[in-house]
Amino acid sequence: MNNYIKMGLRLLVIVLFVVSQHTMAQSSKKALFNYTIDFTKPQNQNFTVQLSSAGFPKDTLDFTMPQWMPGYYQIMSYAKQISSIEAKDAKGKALTLTKKADNIWQLILPKNTPFTLNYTVTAKRNFVAAAVVDTTHAYVVTTAAFLYVPEFLQSPVHVKVKTPWKDVATGLTLVSGKKHEFTAPDFDILYDCPILSGSLEELPSFVVGGKKHRFVGYKMGEFDKVRLMNQLQKIIEQAATLIGDIPYNEYTFIGIGPGNGGIEHLNNTTVSFTGEQLSNRDVEIRILNFLTHEYFHHYNVKRIRPFELGPFDYSQMNHTNQLWISEGLTVYYEYLLVKRAGLISEKEVLNNLSNNITNIQNNPGRLHQSLAQASYDTWKDGPFGTSGKDASKSISYYEKGPLVGWIVDLAIRNATDNQKSLDNVMSYLYHYYYKKLKRGFTDAEFRQACETIAGQSLSAEFDYIYSTKELDYATYLGYAGLEVKVDDTTHKWTVSRKATITHRQEAILKSWLGDK
Repeated sequence: MNNYIKMGLRLLVIVLFVVSQHTMAQSSKKALFNYTIDFTKPQNQNFTVQLSSAGFPKDTLDFTMPQWMPGYYQIMSYAKQISSIEAKDAKGKALTLTKKADNIWQLILPKNTPFTLNYTVTAKRNFVAAAVVDTTHAYVVTTAAFLYVPEFLQSPVHVKVKTPWKDVATGLTLVSGKKHEFTAPDFDILYDCPILSGSLEELPSFVVGGKKHRFVGYKMGEFDKVRLMNQLQKIIEQAATLIGDIPYNEYTFIGIGPGNGGIEHLNNTTVSFTGEQLSNRDVEIRILNFLTHEYFHHYNVKRIRPFELGPFDYSQMNHTNQLWISEGLTVYYEYLLVKRAGLISEKEVLNNLSNNITNIQNNPGRLHQSLAQASYDTWKDGPFGTSGKDASKSISYYEKGPLVGWIVDLAIRNATDNQKSLDNVMSYLYHYYYKKLKRGFTDAEFRQACETIAGQSLSAEFDYIYSTKELDYATYLGYAGLEVKVDDTTHKWTVSRKATITHRQEAILKSWLGDK
């Protein structure tokens, strides 16, 4: 082969490579979902969505509405709120949509054919995991708004928000130079970013670890806003110290108005919030716990996560035995982080845990259902256990989870002469499974992490997760010089310091509380 032929072949290879890369780029661009969500007729208590597409490299497309949203482990059947849907080609001619299931509409057309899909969604449920539109605002979880095609969940998404109000709050990335246009690299990120629109208020921001933290909300009320943001800054500083990293570029608390509940996300949380009663100490503690809980979730469950919770299957229930870790340990750390931030007293943090003990010990369901079972069955029982005639046969991992976390924490502290704790476990899970392996952990891997850090078997402690064995409060709380007593009349359990404690117990207690 002479040099001219060799050179020609090299040039041909280069040209083919460039053409293939250009074709791939164009294909990727064509597969981009361009959505417009329209709130401009709020009096109808609905919104419209238009998908404009340059076409897909596939001729059969199953447009699917999610059945649930990550963070709220219940089937929501969002497709029931779609009141009308139609597809048209580039010339406005109607295309045939075939309903294949309650939440699936099939469109068949030649590959790479431009089309639009238009549908209307009823939005009357004022709930953190749903959608509501009224004459003053709109709040929409994106799993209740945007259809996906299963084969294209990794496709980038562009969202334009048409709104009669001046403000939009969301965790989506704002398009440079555009007011209400956003992007997401894929549907997992899209579905992790609810949208709030209205005349919103923004509280004074702060910076932790070089990252800006904001609080934007609807109908937040009158309260000491500087005080709240100073408190949140202290809490976030403690959380960042515990884990050893802040993974987002910016974080936003999104207040969706008065109500109940919150949902965690990677760079934001949506919370039902009003500060009107923050001057009441009990309310202040409850709200600080609540906001800390939703914030800490960006570590615990969004990044430190059970193996089963990601990548998500939006079409059905995603079961795991480990929601007691994702939710129960988040409750545990909401208590500790607020205390370590210096915002509540030792007595107040012990009161929080006393309430958990009281609730679980007065629930006969503790003798019927284990923590692992409660986690797995949450799709059937609900996050707080069953109600009605079966209420005595289930538990809430929100109640028992923090207590088992406390037991494991104190067991590790005792085994390591207070050199290690559950804090080390959480940091390890974050850095090893999330950052290094980029995946969740199994039940066995969580136990292995705890036992490795403890330097010994924790079989007795893990029995509390997989069995209904009664919790041995006296032994484990005793490691920190604490005791628990029950009032036989009120059946209320109370945790307090023992009358006399050793130097070792004092050291464990102080370290656990974050006292100097």
